[in-house]
Amino acid sequence: MFKFICLGIGYLIGCFQTAYFIGKTFFKIDIREHGSKNSGSTNAARVLGKKAGLIVFFCDIFKAILAYVICSAIFNGNGVFYNAFGEFGNLPGLYAGVGVILGHNFPVFLKFKGGKGSASGIGLILAFDFRITILCAVGGIAVVYFTKYVSLASMVITLFLVIGTFIFNFSSEVKMITIFLLLLSVFQHRENIKRLLKGEENKFKFKSLK
Repeated sequence: MFKFICLGIGYLIGCFQTAYFIGKTFFKIDIREHGSKNSGSTNAARVLGKKAGLIVFFCDIFKAILAYVICSAIFNGNGVFYNAFGEFGNLPGLYAGVGVILGHNFPVFLKFKGGKGSASGIGLILAFDFRITILCAVGGIAVVYFTKYVSLASMVITLFLVIGTFIFNFSSEVKMITIFLLLLSVFQHRENIKRLLKGEENKFKFKSLK
């Protein structure tokens, strides 16, 4: 039962669309009608500018950390930001993080049209395990630095999350959760993958709305 409660709490937190809120409040636009047409931090930076993009990025990271800590506290779980070392281990926080990503990607209040969950995924990794955080950070930063493809970096980070759970011998359930997140990331980036294969994917750069 705790798994469904954690998913639900995470989902509700994830449904808060930072990019949509900032776009509507300060720029009088629906971010989902501009750029790549999703309400993630990368599109916010491209359309609304660097400052707005960074605010969205950190807020979306914070959503996952907040949900992780809340559910770990309720169900005696543990992680980097909350260490109760309870019987449920990392599972309450992980299920909450999955809920946040699902809420971010498919927000019920915005007709299930949200972002791709990359920043919230980073927040989940940060709260989950510092060793895997380092592994994912090295992989993600390297991809962005050498290719400038944020979409590719997002998928690589999630791949390294899966690899990390095997390297550090987490439970089978934890491994399955991370594999689900990898498959979800690939699904959400399916159009980016097509463009990458054709050599048509846009490299990241900031733009400001005129």
